[in-house]
Order: sequence, then C-alpha cells, then structure tokens
Amino acid sequence: MTEANKKIVIIGGGITGLSAAYYLQKVIKGKGLPYEFQLIEATHRLGGKIQTVTRDGFTIERGPDSFLARKLPGSKLVKEVGLGDDLVHNSTGQSYVLVKENLHPMPEGAVMGVPTKISPFVTTGLFSPIGKLRAAADFVIPKTKQEGDQSLGMFFRRRLGDEVVENLIEPLLSGIYAGDIDRLSLKSTFPQFLHAEQRHRSLIVGMKKFKELQPKQAEDANAKKQGAFLTLKKGLQSLVDAIEEQLDPLAVVKGVKVEKVNRMGERYDLTLSNGKEITADAVIITSPHFAAQSMLSHYPIFEPLREMPSTSVATVAMAFPKEAVKEDINGTGFVVSRNSDYTITACTWTHKKWPHSTPDGKVLLRCYVGRAGDEAIVDQSDEEIVQVVLEDLNRIMQITEKPEFYVVTRWKKAMPQYTVGHQERLEEINQAIEEQLKGLYLAGSSYEGLGLPDCIEQGENAAKQVLKYFQAEKAEQK
Repeated sequence: MTEANKKIVIIGGGITGLSAAYYLQKVIKGKGLPYEFQLIEATHRLGGKIQTVTRDGFTIERGPDSFLARKLPGSKLVKEVGLGDDLVHNSTGQSYVLVKENLHPMPEGAVMGVPTKISPFVTTGLFSPIGKLRAAADFVIPKTKQEGDQSLGMFFRRRLGDEVVENLIEPLLSGIYAGDIDRLSLKSTFPQFLHAEQRHRSLIVGMKKFKELQPKQAEDANAKKQGAFLTLKKGLQSLVDAIEEQLDPLAVVKGVKVEKVNRMGERYDLTLSNGKEITADAVIITSPHFAAQSMLSHYPIFEPLREMPSTSVATVAMAFPKEAVKEDINGTGFVVSRNSDYTITACTWTHKKWPHSTPDGKVLLRCYVGRAGDEAIVDQSDEEIVQVVLEDLNRIMQITEKPEFYVVTRWKKAMPQYTVGHQERLEEINQAIEEQLKGLYLAGSSYEGLGLPDCIEQGENAAKQVLKYFQAEKAEQK
C-alpha cells in the first residue's frame, strides 16, 4: 500500500471527532501530506451534546454551557477558528448548596468542597459541630496507604467524614459526573486530590498549597474577578459551526451510521448503515463507549466497554418575566444535597451567571434532573418534568407565573461513569489495541475526561497518533 493511498476515517461528529478532523486537516494541508480523511456522523447534525437554542433574544444551551478557562485546549481551538473575540467569562457570584429546605452559601475557599480557609468552614451552617470536628481530623489522619484505585466516596469520607461528603462534596462532584461517588474512580476523575494528600499528608493543607500556586488576579481595586468558566456570546453551537465551515465539505458524511469495524490485513473495512462498505488505513472512534463496543463486538478486548455504565439526565430551561420571580436570591445557582427530598439536582440562574444569554427584564433558570440510581424522571413527559421542577423551585423561591416558554432536553446514557479501575481497564484496552489493531484509536468523553477541553485534547492527540503511526509505517518500509 503506497503512502498516497492513506485514508483516515473518524467515526462520530461530536466535539472530539470535529477536533480530530480539524487538526488532521490542518497538518495534512499545511505539510502537503498525501492523506485524506472522512468524518462519519450517524445523525444529521454535528456537535453531539453541544446544541444551542436561540429564541426571543435568549441563548439557551441544551448540553454543556461552558468550559474551564484553565484547560487551554478549549480556548485554543476557539481562537484558531476565529472566535476568540466571542469568548466571555461567567459572572462571579455566590453559589449555594441546598440541604434539606435551606440554601447555604458555598464556603469561601472551598476547592470542589475541600476547605482551604478555616474561618468560612467553621462558621457555615452546612455542617454540625461534630461534622466540623470530624473534618478537622484531616490534619492528623495519616495519608492513605492503599495501593491502586479507590472510590471518591471512600477517599473523602476517610479524610473529612460523612457529613462534609454528603452535604458539600457529593452534590458538587455529582453535578459534574451525574454519578455515584461511592463508585466513581478517584484516579480517573480527581487524581490531584490524591497527589495533594500524598505530598502533604493532609488533604486540606495540600489543596491550600495548590490554591496558593494558582495565578493571582491583578491587584487592581477596580478589576473585576474573572469567572473560572468560558463560553461564546452566540452559544457553543457557534464553535461547532465554525469548525464545520473550515472542514472540507466532501470529507463530512452525516446521517450514516458505522455498524461494524473489521481489520482486514493492513487495513480496516467499515460496514455502513446505508449498505455500503469503505476501507481505511486508520480509524479514530469518538462515539460513546457502548457504540464503540457494538462496532467492535467481535473483538473480545473491548468487552469491558460493555460493562461500563452511563447515566441519563435531562435539563430544563425556563424563561420568565423578571417580575414573576418574587424571591430573587443573590447568586448564580445552587446544587442539591442527595439527602434533600428534591428531584432537581442543581439549578443555574443563567441570567446572572451568563448575562449575555438573557434579554433585559427577563429571567432564565436552567435546572438539572437525573443522576445515578435516580433516572426515572428523564422518561416523563416535558409537561410532567416542568411541573416537578417548578414545584421544587417554589419551595426555595417564589415563582408566581408559568414560564413564557421552556426547553426540555433529555440526554439518554449520555454521562459515562468512570468507575473504580477505569484507568487500568483503559490501559489494558489500549495496550491490546496496540498489539492487535494498529491504526485504531479511541477518544472522547467515555475515556479520558468529560469536559469540552478534555474532549478537544483527545481529538487532537488522536490526530497526532495517526500521523505518527503513518510515519512509523513509512520508516519501516524503507
């Protein structure tokens, strides 16, 4: 097979697949390489979970609404496709934890629930005096000697006690992963906590040191503190559109599903839902893990992907006139303790967190329902979900009118769960791929990070791996 015939197929047109395609095209064109690529997406649109609704002056995200500013692959790609001027930071403001029937301000200095300032932690009403004393034991408890992986719940309960975990850490971490922290992997989600504990023995001391090393804001009394998150003025869909505009339209196929991927000699045969078959020299699979396993079910090495759970969630965005919300709370939103008898898991006061998203005189609330072990709500009708959400909200804030409109979005099996041992299983799969299926790569939210920058980075890395594979193959032929 000559180098001129090299073809790469990217399966899945979410942000990971788009990133892989963008960076492949950039290098192929920039260096004049004799390769071609094709991006195949099963649905009739690109972007995966990134979907933006614009209506009546509102900008509403159906999926992710932002990404962490400190994770640079996100803003790097945004700038590369010409949208740097559209980047906006979230407005900073008080966030809360709902425990039982009360909203408690998030303690100042907490890093994912781990205290780094003592005074706010001592004075908060989130925990009982006994709960605070138990958390203080972190200063004397020895560092963990456990080899291998452990659950987030086990780690944090040992360091800080059940009360801090249930009332602060669990609502925050579950908000990110929609998972059960007693099953989620520490090494695959927040390894920095383990590193901090191992280095400083105390988790609190370790996270305080970590925070002190972060870049300081400019010491300007008039400078507003920038939020930790970034989004785009016209919604994250504008990033998807900008990438698609830069891709060769002939290289993008929508509405066609890849049903099977099979290695034949040195190449791959792909069976498509339209009855066609295509061949490729390298394949990047960015589809969810269960879809990847289905395409590759004839290879036992992917069996662990079949067992990997995913959680279903739904988001409910509701628009109101400002006067409809009588008890306006000073803040940007809240997360809900699992101990509380609520269906919603979190609520963002979007008009405050992202002022550009909402017209003057309006309020935009975005609520979340569904998490591991509590997913039935996602299957109810739009009307039923909205009713339940409004009933929950009216226990905290007085809403006197029905929403002017609402947008309900269901994400079935959309939140992959990195359970204990995830990293080790992934390493075994990748090692087996290297031995048995050279030129095939897995990337996306099911593997090494859920956030947009993580997925973008995985897409770029997969593109680099393919090019490196071709170079190594070429060197062997000489």
